[in-house]
Amino acid sequence: MLLPSKVTICEVAPRDGFQAEQEWIPTKQKLEIIKALATTGIQSMEITSFVHPKAIPQLKDASEVVERSQDLTNIRFRALVPNARGAERAIKAGIKKIKLMLSATDSHSISNANCTVEEAQNNHMSTIELAHRHNIKVGGSISVAFGCPYEGKVPIDRLISIVDRYNRQGVYEVSLADTTGMADPVQVYETLGVLKSLFPQTTFTMHFHNTRGMALANVFAALQQGVLDFDSSIAGLGGCPYAPGASGNVATEDLIHMLERMGIETGVDLEQVILVAKETQKLIGHDGGSYMLQAGPCSALSLKPTGQQKIGK
Repeated sequence: MLLPSKVTICEVAPRDGFQAEQEWIPTKQKLEIIKALATTGIQSMEITSFVHPKAIPQLKDASEVVERSQDLTNIRFRALVPNARGAERAIKAGIKKIKLMLSATDSHSISNANCTVEEAQNNHMSTIELAHRHNIKVGGSISVAFGCPYEGKVPIDRLISIVDRYNRQGVYEVSLADTTGMADPVQVYETLGVLKSLFPQTTFTMHFHNTRGMALANVFAALQQGVLDFDSSIAGLGGCPYAPGASGNVATEDLIHMLERMGIETGVDLEQVILVAKETQKLIGHDGGSYMLQAGPCSALSLKPTGQQKIGK
């Protein structure tokens, strides 16, 4: 079986993880988590989203978070932006890469962005032009790419159309997001097979949620198609406020553990990530179902000699 020897993990807890929290996380504590993550070897982070504060109150401090993280030069930051106004705020704060917000279906798009998919794509052009004027990198995204809670399974033709439009707009990096955990490994493998054959110049990144316990299996299917970039969130935090039943992302510590067991390099210190995840879990008061926070890594198991066990005295 041919699998990649190395992959890149983008930590999304400061955006996707925090946005799902109802109780306000003070800016100082967000920054402490971001700075702690920067010591683990993680090289990429989706640090926040420049949506309207009324839409996601938890991220109303987006500009301050970015501005106060500029000293972390060992990590590449990106931010999710819904429109040109959000991009302007992101660029002013110091972001060097933006990710466009887009849904695969009209129902989710209307709920999430108050416009249809086509309208959102039309609006992207002004954002992309603004980014290019400021020498800012642009990535695209497709939420509910593998299944929509309102419309069900997304036809492959819809994804082809969206990626084609992205390419025509000059965007050649596209994140496929399983926003509500509806994907299965066969679907992921087959979908990527089609998209990679039609768009060989496009880099596909994967954003899996573990709503139904299949995120790691879906990662494996994507690895088999040669995908090298994955989003994840410490402690399995996350969820889309505009997708019924959405739950956390695949946990960063679980993803690293699986990849390391398979001999795939991430460049990230698993023990350090687990420590940060535990501290974040204490701060927020819960996790999203992280296996490492429950059982710990296999390497932590003590090897005891086998033999007959006596019960009682």
